[in-house]
Amino acid sequence: MKLKICGINDIYILQHACEAGLDFVGFIMVNESPRNISNNFLASLESFDFLSTTPVFVFVNPSVDEVKKITSNFENAILQFHGDEEDSFCRQFDQLFWKTIRVKDSQSLEAINDFPSADAILLETFSQDAYGGTGKVFDWGLLEKISVQRKFVLAGGINPKNIKEAVSVDPWCIDVNSGVESSVALKDKALMDEIIKNINNG
Repeated sequence: MKLKICGINDIYILQHACEAGLDFVGFIMVNESPRNISNNFLASLESFDFLSTTPVFVFVNPSVDEVKKITSNFENAILQFHGDEEDSFCRQFDQLFWKTIRVKDSQSLEAINDFPSADAILLETFSQDAYGGTGKVFDWGLLEKISVQRKFVLAGGINPKNIKEAVSVDPWCIDVNSGVESSVALKDKALMDEIIKNINNG
């Protein structure tokens, strides 16, 4: 099972994540987010050695130019679209992308069919007030009622206390953000290590 830690905005945390062998590290490209990365941090990533870890850049309703700024500098990165983007918008960049579906109820999952080009579908908790980063878990029991033939990434409120339950849902990848923070936007290496240990032992 693959693991992604999202919302990284510190080079030392990033180094720790890559050295720990994480599959994916996520960077938030949304000004309104407390985890948004700075231009200086973004510039430092261009020469950073990710080792075997793949960077994922997270957008919410971006312009074409905003996305191309990333694709021109990071050929092997994954694009994650977290807003109201359509499949045609996401696929125009000819780069692997994940599309987020915000889950409110079983009907929400029907939107998976709207994104045939997505390399993976990320399932996040629905919120009226935000596109993500709610720190809340949706009803994972909803996933038992559907046949998910696609690769799916489980996100939303996952932390060291419920990581084993998340693993039991059997997603292709688990995405952790606020669950490994000691305070908002501040990642904690000890919490990260606990998640990694539980995934490896799961």
